Amino acid sequence: MRVIAGSARRTPLKTLEGLGTRPTTDRIKETLFNMLQYDLGDSLFLDLFAGSGAIGIEALSRGAAKAVFVESDSRAAACVRENLEAARLKEKAVVMQCDALAALKRLEGTCRFDYIFMDPPYDCGLERQMLEYLKDSGLIDKQSTLIIEASLHTSFDYLGELGFVLEKNKEYKTNRHVFVYRGE
Repeated sequence: MRVIAGSARRTPLKTLEGLGTRPTTDRIKETLFNMLQYDLGDSLFLDLFAGSGAIGIEALSRGAAKAVFVESDSRAAACVRENLEAARLKEKAVVMQCDALAALKRLEGTCRFDYIFMDPPYDCGLERQMLEYLKDSGLIDKQSTLIIEASLHTSFDYLGELGFVLEKNKEYKTNRHVFVYRGE
């Protein structure tokens, strides 16, 4: 795995051994960032359930002003820090080693994110839990884009009742990226 483009292009990224994390493949990461590439400049990016930090690091490499990485596993959080060091992007990053919901609550009132990317463990309902918190949060506004990586069979039929609008659903072989924003 590596950084695809930008200031840290071709930097190899470490990942954890085993099935504890599911690194987003370079091909899927490239597709995702091709959809975002013109809007990343000077943005504030939140990488929830960060794993190796590859998504947030790619955002920083492509021009995001700052990224916050949230990862509860201590080994994965250490991996994020190592990858930020290797990519020479640690000065633009904050790594929070804690539960995702706890991180959102601690971040409340400190900033507004342009992008929130979340890749929680599949089929555990954590996407909905994060969206239920974010629906009334000051961490996002109508211009914020939330990107959720989920299994193909994860249902998002509740988005409307939470006040979110489905902007895009990009399906891959085994998973998908769901783009949502806060509605009126």
